Amino acid sequence: MKDVAFREPMPMPNPSFPVKLHPRHMRKMAVGVTLFVPHWHEHVEFLYFVKGNAVIECGSQPVNCGSGDLCVVNSNELHYGICASEDLSYYALIVDLSVLQSHAWDAVETKYISPITRNRILFQNRICGDEAVTQCMWAIVREMEHQELGYELAVKSHLYGLMSLLVRKYVATPKELDAYRYRLKEQERLAPVFAFIDEHYREKLSVQQLADIAGLSRYHFSRLFKLVTDKSLVEYINLIRINKSESLLRNKALNISEIALATGFSDIFYFSRTFKKLKKVSPTAWRQGELNR
Repeated sequence: MKDVAFREPMPMPNPSFPVKLHPRHMRKMAVGVTLFVPHWHEHVEFLYFVKGNAVIECGSQPVNCGSGDLCVVNSNELHYGICASEDLSYYALIVDLSVLQSHAWDAVETKYISPITRNRILFQNRICGDEAVTQCMWAIVREMEHQELGYELAVKSHLYGLMSLLVRKYVATPKELDAYRYRLKEQERLAPVFAFIDEHYREKLSVQQLADIAGLSRYHFSRLFKLVTDKSLVEYINLIRINKSESLLRNKALNISEIALATGFSDIFYFSRTFKKLKKVSPTAWRQGELNR
């Protein structure tokens, strides 16, 4: 069973045309702030970076993205974003590929669209310096923003153009595809563990406790967890706790010590060190920066 703890519902403004463009992100942000927490959805997502830098973790691989880059998040791929510069600006385009499916079982459907929707074809996550891809993205953005008569036709045609470029030049290698499928299978195996951590992150969690949930030995659990997340259990739990602390830091209801305790840290100094390691700034400075924006 797929990990429902990280599944993000993706309602579309127009169910009969399931394409969504999030407004361009332009708000000044602190380096290290979470753009979005770990999640997955069945749709393909395109993140186009207009300005600045970000790190998008796709699966368990960090992808460094900068101005002019396109990050492709494949269907069902667990992803997570961190701001890497204050001037970050980007678009997020979410596409349900059913919009491109044919009613007839033609070559487009059998050779491309159906295999992509079933994760039999995967795309490389980072596309850099491809002018044709950039033109496709800007054309889709313009059509989605203005929504003039016939914009659905135009968006659909540009999506086909984009998919043809990806198929020709940016399909993942067989080795990458095998690795993705293996991670996806093992990610599903660890689903109860991820859900338990997300619900009990404030508590003291042990390797044995979580290994028992997964039905594995301590050794095999630790090895599998590292393989799937690219993090040790301690690193992963700390990441979840630090991400949870961000919402508490945005208001003045709690002081830093109280926020540390509220997110599972018994030592304020360890909380501060961990926060600075992950966010590149102290929690106090992060809070001041957010409150001044």
